[in-house]
Amino acid sequence: MSVSQPSQTMEHQLFFDVIRERRSVRSYDPEIKISREELTEILRQATLAPSAANLQPWRFLVIDSPELKQKLLPIAFNQQQVVEASAVIAVLGDLECYKLAEKIYGMAVNAGYMPAETAQSFVERYIGMYSSMSPEAIRQIVYTDGGLVSMQLMLVARAKGYDTVPMAGYDQTKFVEAFDVPERYAPVMLIAIGKATKPGHPTVRLAVDDVAFFNEIPME
Repeated sequence: MSVSQPSQTMEHQLFFDVIRERRSVRSYDPEIKISREELTEILRQATLAPSAANLQPWRFLVIDSPELKQKLLPIAFNQQQVVEASAVIAVLGDLECYKLAEKIYGMAVNAGYMPAETAQSFVERYIGMYSSMSPEAIRQIVYTDGGLVSMQLMLVARAKGYDTVPMAGYDQTKFVEAFDVPERYAPVMLIAIGKATKPGHPTVRLAVDDVAFFNEIPME
């Protein structure tokens, strides 16, 4: 107990440091390249995020080609981080994610996490549920899950010494056209990733008393 407790405390502190040190960075060193292997590892860790029914609807288009970043630049309203960052990750939501239910739950069976009968019942349930949902309802689910994985991606990047900025400021229609994104995938956001040349601006946050209510919301 006396050996493990300090170690756990240090790990917790490092986690809180990552949260505090994450900033939205808009100035990057264009000479810094992140290897495909490291980008893949960052994405692997990010995909440990939770998702509805564990259907993991996130998909990623990683843009690290200088030519394609230049192509993206006007679509992102000429924000320089697009071309200066090591890569821009387009987070997409798969509106047909339920089609992978059998594969996902089959993997859970193979890993010994659930009986085959339970997995099959989940597959049938979620395929039926998603097949009957409106496109708007499915879109809301993938946006929520896309936000979860995006935040996790940015924290993983910070833990590895990289900087990020989430970007909603781009023309989604032109992005879909320019990068041949099938209708199956809904753009959630862009995330620039690289090494900062200028730190992100310090920010302020509302007090918890301003944003959290216990048991009931006060009348204004």
